[in-house]
Amino acid sequence: MFMRRRPLLRAAVIGGGAYAVGKKSGERSAEQAEQAQQPQRSEDEQNERVASVEQRQQAQQGAGAAPSPSMLDQLNQLNQMHQQGALTDQEFSAAKTKLLGGG
Repeated sequence: MFMRRRPLLRAAVIGGGAYAVGKKSGERSAEQAEQAQQPQRSEDEQNERVASVEQRQQAQQGAGAAPSPSMLDQLNQLNQMHQQGALTDQEFSAAKTKLLGGG
């Protein structure tokens, strides 16, 4: 009778260890899958936020909110920023070209 108990005890210990390892492995796999989906969710949320901001801006423009500054005012503002050193020569010329519709 004593001889039977050791093989059963050994099998129980091995089986319990295998169960614990398998359970831990499954939990790790689930965590990795969840983490892989989180960046996608955050990108989707960011895209939704950007879209909602754009929609609000379009609604404000369509509703006749504050009119945009004239081209001359924008050029003057760019020139002031360039003279103050806030814009480099390249940044100034790129912004001016974009404002004037050249690119």
